[in-house]
Amino acid sequence: MQAQAIRIAAQGNPEVMKLETVAVAAPGANEALIRQSAIGINFMDVYHRGGQYPLPLPTGIGVEAAGVVQAVGAGVTDVKVGDRVVYGGSAPGSYADLRLMPAERLIKIPDGISEEQAAAVLMKGMTAEYLLNRCYPVRKGEFVLFMAAAGGVGLVAGQWGQALGARMIGVAGGAAKCQLAKDNGYEFVIDRTKEDIAARVKEITGGKGVPVVYDSVGKATFDITLKCLAPRGYFVSFGTTTGAPPAMEAATLQKLGSLYFTRPTLANYCAQRDDLMMSAGQVFEMVKKGVVKVHIGQRYPLADVVKAHQDLEAGKTSGSSILTA
Repeated sequence: MQAQAIRIAAQGNPEVMKLETVAVAAPGANEALIRQSAIGINFMDVYHRGGQYPLPLPTGIGVEAAGVVQAVGAGVTDVKVGDRVVYGGSAPGSYADLRLMPAERLIKIPDGISEEQAAAVLMKGMTAEYLLNRCYPVRKGEFVLFMAAAGGVGLVAGQWGQALGARMIGVAGGAAKCQLAKDNGYEFVIDRTKEDIAARVKEITGGKGVPVVYDSVGKATFDITLKCLAPRGYFVSFGTTTGAPPAMEAATLQKLGSLYFTRPTLANYCAQRDDLMMSAGQVFEMVKKGVVKVHIGQRYPLADVVKAHQDLEAGKTSGSSILTA
């Protein structure tokens, strides 16, 4: 069998990604062959492509996709031919129309949820789940600050946090993105292009600051996040879209109010299948209940992957972006 897949021979700018025809073997033991129709785009893909996370080369790109099982290998019992499935957080290689996957990482898509919705929400939803429920369990009535509130994770987190009863404060860039965040669970939205984020946070919280900031931006917002935290607050740094945060001495956390700093990752929170199924189950339940609405802001054909990455890195996207195969 042959597949159309995006491959890279070197890490670098978006142009290193090339559409190639590759051979795909029949599934081996504990594997399943997936015909993919929708592929989630995540900033993790940019890190892999750009070299922030070294990879053995040449390699595929992408960690999330949805499709239909075409064949299964020996020992596979959790899925069968014809099942609609989705996965997220895999080894790179999801940017393809046909792919072999370890069956234990596949999740059946519930009735009433499309493959596009599943590919657009799974990783971003599981990220919101572990951040708000397990990394720092958000409590009803408390203020929560979320950077990049109009992004894929940010929109899910706004809705999820609102459902938990938190008073969500979002940061976004420009009137359109601020309105989008406002429409997706954020009680307060700060426009980073024209407002002083830390000053607005102190104004909103009566000078106290927030108990937790979820920051996926990294270098550009590092100092701002520190200024927004209340004493004994939690700095949850879960991404680096503007580059890695600077090195910080432990004494800085003490001087700014006995702060906590953590750098979590979805891979650790969903490493075990039980955790994966629990997290994905909660995401799909929130979607089925209408608590979380999936916002697909951009669709690109697989062949237009270079433009997709260019748009993502330039901040031109909102919500989730997907590739269609």
